[in-house]
Amino acid sequence: MILSDKRILEEIEKGTIIISPYDRKYLGTNSYDVHLGKYLATYKDRILDARKHNEIEHFEIPEEGYVLQPGTLYLGVTQEYTETHAHVPFLEGKSSTGRLGIDIHATAGKGDVGFCNTWTLEISCAQPVRVYAGMPIGQLIYFVVEGEVETMYNKKGNAKYNGRTIRPVESMMWRNDF
Repeated sequence: MILSDKRILEEIEKGTIIISPYDRKYLGTNSYDVHLGKYLATYKDRILDARKHNEIEHFEIPEEGYVLQPGTLYLGVTQEYTETHAHVPFLEGKSSTGRLGIDIHATAGKGDVGFCNTWTLEISCAQPVRVYAGMPIGQLIYFVVEGEVETMYNKKGNAKYNGRTIRPVESMMWRNDF
């Protein structure tokens, strides 16, 4: 089940969902709109290696916006810091974002119960498109969890994306054993 607007508000009141900054006008019927933060990043190397720590270069989106180019993976970040302590958060692109040819995640749209951070976006585009810091970029949807959670994400010793950040975070695949 997906939480309705009223249930999202109840969970915010209870403190099981935290969104900062929060503005009631961004609450939809069953989702909450999130916005593109001011930082983007690209990988330094053109060829990425899953076993290697692939480093990124951060840059700030200028006031006049930044033109994304096809064929490049951009890492972005949400303005909103979120905590979800009793539900599974899913981040999806807004339809207006998709209609500009922008994908905001390659595969990582699901968060874990206990995820506490900004969301790193895996941005790609179908054609050149100018984006701006603060533009609506996606929406969070919250699903009910069936059963007790044994270990919340923010309590896992091996969680790779627990450090609070306002900048996009590169892949930590290299930390896995394979």
